Order: sequence, then C-alpha cells, then structure tokens
Amino acid sequence: MTTNPNESMARPWPTEYIAPPSRLSILHVVAPAAFGGLESVLRALASGHTNLGHAIRVAVVLSPGGEPRAFAEALASDGVATSLIRVRDRDYRGERAAIRALCQRHKPHVVHTHGFRPDVVDGSVARAEHISVVSTCHGFIDSSWRARIYQWLQRRTLRHFDAVIAVSEPILRRVQAAGVERAKTHLIPNLFAPAGGGMSREQARRRLDLPDVPVIGWVGRLSREKGPDFALEAFARLGRSNVRLAIIGGGPDEALLRRRAELLGVGDRVLWRGVVPDADQFYAAFDAFFLSSRSEGTPIALLEAMASKIPVVATRVGGIPDMVDASSARLVDSEDVDGMARALAEVLDEPSVASARAERARARLDERFSLAAWLSRYESIYRAVSGRAISTQSISAAQ
Repeated sequence: MTTNPNESMARPWPTEYIAPPSRLSILHVVAPAAFGGLESVLRALASGHTNLGHAIRVAVVLSPGGEPRAFAEALASDGVATSLIRVRDRDYRGERAAIRALCQRHKPHVVHTHGFRPDVVDGSVARAEHISVVSTCHGFIDSSWRARIYQWLQRRTLRHFDAVIAVSEPILRRVQAAGVERAKTHLIPNLFAPAGGGMSREQARRRLDLPDVPVIGWVGRLSREKGPDFALEAFARLGRSNVRLAIIGGGPDEALLRRRAELLGVGDRVLWRGVVPDADQFYAAFDAFFLSSRSEGTPIALLEAMASKIPVVATRVGGIPDMVDASSARLVDSEDVDGMARALAEVLDEPSVASARAERARARLDERFSLAAWLSRYESIYRAVSGRAISTQSISAAQ
C-alpha cells in the first residue's frame, strides 16, 4: 500500500485567513464494516450536519465481498448523499482515482477520512487537490504484527493531515507521540445519537429469541481487542446454569470463540445472534451489559447501554473511565477475569443497586454527550482548516 510521497507533504499555511462560506461541503471517506462503532459515529456526524444545512457526502469504499447494505441504507434514510466506490482487492490506484474524481466534481471544503485505509490511501489525494484533510482516530488495533505495522503507517500518515481528532485521551496521546503536531490534534469523545425509541423488554427478547431467564448482553466485533474471550471465560466462572450470555456481532474470531465456549462447558448457554442492524434498539432485552475490551476509544456500545439504562460491567481501558465511574457502572481491570465474574454476579444479585447505577449512567450521558455541542465541535474544526485552504487557493490564484 503506497502513496506518492510528494502528495502527502504538509503545506505551510499563510498567515492570511479567509472565512469559509456558511454552508460547508464535506466529503467523508470510509471503508465500512457491516457493523461497528465507527459506522455509528459517522452516521450521526453526517446526518447531523446534513440536518443543519451543510452539503454532506459519504464515499463508501467497497472491496470484493464487502456489502454493508444496512450502513448505506441508514445513510440514505437520513437523507445523506452517498457515493459507492467498488474496487478490486488492493486496487488502491482505482480507489484513489475515484476519490479524486469526487473531489473534482463536488469540490468539498474538507475531506474527512475514517479508519486506516482511507487515512493512508485517500488522504493524500485530497491534499493534492488543495483540499483540507481531517481524520477521526476511532482506535488502534495492536492484535497482530500485521495490524501493528498498519497502525504505524497510519500514524505516520496522519502527520500530514490538517486536523486529527481522537475520541479518547489515550488515543490522543498516541497520536501526539507519533509526531502529529499538538496544534493539529483535538479530543472529541464519541456521541450516541439514538435512531429510534428502542423496544420494550418483551419485544427485544422476542426479536432476539431469548429465553425467559437472566441474560447478559455482549455487543461488538468478535476480535481480540474487544475481549470476547474474556467474556466467555468470565461467564464460565460465573457458574450460573440459569443465566445466558447473548453475543451480538460478528468478526474474524467467531469460529475460534464458538469452540472456546464448548471447551469451557458453556456452549449450550451462549446465544450467538450475529450482526443485528440497529443493535441499539435491543438493549432492553438484557439484564446486564458486559464490555470486556482489552483496548477502546469511546465505545458506542457503552453509550447505547447507558442510553437504555441497562446495568454495565466494563473494563477500565481507553476512554471508558471518562464515560462512566464507580457510581454509574461496575468497572474492572482488563484481563481480571475473576473480577469480571464477581462484578456480573453482583449486578445479577443486587438488581436495585445495579438499576440505580444505570439511572446515574443515563443522567451522565445526558449531561456530557450533547449532540448539538458535538456537531459544533466538528464544524469549528472544519471551518478552521477550510478557511486556511481557501486562503491558500486565493493566494495561488493571485500569483
């Protein structure tokens, strides 16, 4: 995966500043999964700014076999313009040509990339077109040597962006440690924008086909950084034959995890429900929500659980301690499987205490995660970087 280094060189900004127009044109670029927090955040951002009157377009890069239909349909239902870019496997030249064509056709003030591939492959295309580039770092995956090389390349690429947004303090520190200028970095925790009113407990249980027993919910990508193996281990140590663990999500480790559940003797009590569109609507089905991650940014699944007033057991990693504290959730150290099992038992055995924590979590969500303020933070960054770009273009034209 290579790019023209001359295209990604950072341009010095002149001191003159020309304000961008009141209606901004933003092109988001994403290579989405079928399900995940990044996609939820981008949907909230794109639909929110569309509703405010800005010209928003999302370029959805699809590799062979990739068909995140639910994500594209959700954007369309929100009135967000989309452009589907279908490319062959590793056809980065074709992808860059398609992004260049979109930039030349729509002339956005800002290109906003999301995730490793758009950051590395497509960011420099916008720079070559004299368009400001912004990236949101949703998290780094260090689960393998290949992933670590990819993340290293991504962080080096981000040095040449005009603004880099981190969704948690640990991610912000890693971005700055990678050499991104502090003046270009911003901390904006994720926000949860509910798509609907949710379901009743009975409706959600019926739709998920859950038995009439206590159910612990786990929602996320089935890969190492999310700690689904910890969830299975803790559930096995919980030792409650009348309790079920419902897992919503898919990912590369699913087959391995299913075998692990069998070896732990809980295969008949783990309910695998796969990828569920609009998963935030189903949290009422759970008696507890379990977030067992090894690493995190600002996890959307946690925000969804907070909004649904479901008792939370979560690991103390990434941005999670900034989202909930001991008064609003049961926090445990990552990899402390015994501690996880004890926390789950406490939530199930003391429902009134757990319910009070869940109420405080919902109040915390309402206080700290305002949609209007969140959209305004992003808009202010767009205006700052696009104003400098307009200034540069004006000076170039004069010369």
